[in-house]
Amino acid sequence: MPIFLFLGGLGLPEILVICLVVLLFFGGRKIPELMKGLGKGVRNFKEGLNDPADSDKKQHD
Repeated sequence: MPIFLFLGGLGLPEILVICLVVLLFFGGRKIPELMKGLGKGVRNFKEGLNDPADSDKKQHD
């Protein structure tokens, strides 16, 4: 659980700096595409946790 200890130390200034760095690296046009991909990945991960046998069948088809 060390990651949760780190996340507790993030305040508004740190989050703003992280957002600024992401914006500088990827630009404003790429961020929606990145978030869409991230959302799909999280959804697939959650589906895999709920029913691992079913997700294995989908991958093999």
